[in-house]
Amino acid sequence: MATFDVIVIGGGPGGYVCAIRAAQLGLTAAVVERDKLGGVCVNVGCIPSKALLHSAYVANLVNHDAKDFGVEVGGVTLNFGTAMKHSRQVADQNSKGVEFLMKKNKITVIKGEGTLVPGRKVKVGTETHSATKAVVIATGTRVKGIPQIGLEINKTTVISSDEALFLEQAPKTLAIVGAGAVGTEFADIFNAFGAKVTLIEALPRMLPVEDADSSAAIARSFKKRGIDVLVGAKVKSATVGNAGVTLEVESGGKTQIIEVEKVLMAAGRALNTQNLGLEAAGVQLDQRGFVKVGPDLRTTADGVYCIGDVAGPPMLAHKGSREGLVVAETIAGKKPHAIRYDNVPSVTYCHPEVASIGLTEDQCKEKKLDYVVGKFALTANGRARATNETEGFVKIIKDKKYGEILGAHIVASHASEMIHELAVARENEYTVEEVDLAIHAHPTLSEAVAEAALDSLGRMIHA
Repeated sequence: MATFDVIVIGGGPGGYVCAIRAAQLGLTAAVVERDKLGGVCVNVGCIPSKALLHSAYVANLVNHDAKDFGVEVGGVTLNFGTAMKHSRQVADQNSKGVEFLMKKNKITVIKGEGTLVPGRKVKVGTETHSATKAVVIATGTRVKGIPQIGLEINKTTVISSDEALFLEQAPKTLAIVGAGAVGTEFADIFNAFGAKVTLIEALPRMLPVEDADSSAAIARSFKKRGIDVLVGAKVKSATVGNAGVTLEVESGGKTQIIEVEKVLMAAGRALNTQNLGLEAAGVQLDQRGFVKVGPDLRTTADGVYCIGDVAGPPMLAHKGSREGLVVAETIAGKKPHAIRYDNVPSVTYCHPEVASIGLTEDQCKEKKLDYVVGKFALTANGRARATNETEGFVKIIKDKKYGEILGAHIVASHASEMIHELAVARENEYTVEEVDLAIHAHPTLSEAVAEAALDSLGRMIHA
């Protein structure tokens, strides 16, 4: 048995960040991890998928736009296997980077599956380790299929995002079930590498948690690229064979048969709460299956905290990392700033990207808020014209009376980088007038943020 101040179960972006911050504050920390450090995000999620998305961007640039910039390329060969190997190298580098951070901060890494034992203890294999101050649950999620309609993941013809990141070549035909962020990103990737992609979403529109204008913009973009998007669609049955899958899909009042080489399941993820010893340790789950936590992320068991996906939505890596920081500081006796869960940015890294923060326009209507929308199209932005990336817009929703930024939505080639100006603004309760007071460099895509703010004030300049 070894004793630490803090034991973190799970070495993903929530867990390893929590351990590092605890070590910075003078606490001894251990991380229990059954696989590679960095978790899903680093190894089979955020990082390798973004590497593939950049490969997809380059493929589209060379095949469709390079000649407009005076670069003529002939005999282009697309090799998904090479792109995949690059993405694996990036993922491995990041995972090794986390290993380095563990050593640098003198954090003990315990390999294996951790199980809670009452009294702030964690059992790994045959050994039980003790935490003098706290145990932190950061076990994340895993992929899941829909076995009730015959779509159980078999890792060959019915795959998850995990398997998609290791394919040696792109399938000629692919159906993706789920048009949220993960499904939309993989539709972008495989379309760029020559696959005929059908994207299937049960809800009325793709990217259903985003603002309706953002969803519509991506739907138009995907249609131009030849991606079939079926919304309000139900997979009624699936016949899975050794060489492919046949789906019976109902959409728009019509039933159609779709035959593909592979089906990629992207319809949600399952929480890793099994076999953790939660019940025996006194850790309760809520009605949705998440670990029940209070405002300070304490569970119902004394000295046990929970962060990341298993602690509840939004299920995003950066939200888990911030929770890790907050919990470490709480354990160390600090008084960290409370997390504003309504100000966690969301990003889908397709092309163009989609980024958002705060309320959608539909949510403002549901809340019966008195609001004004400011919107600026990138077709009128000089930098976007220069790079042939004029798809998209910046949309800011403000409170009519006080100018408070209620929500912001960006569809643009670099929306993921542009959203943070508005995240800072909302965190500090800036108004749209204060966003306008910041002089934006010219020419930049971020000028579109300033123009959208001006539009909400009724005085947009460049449109």
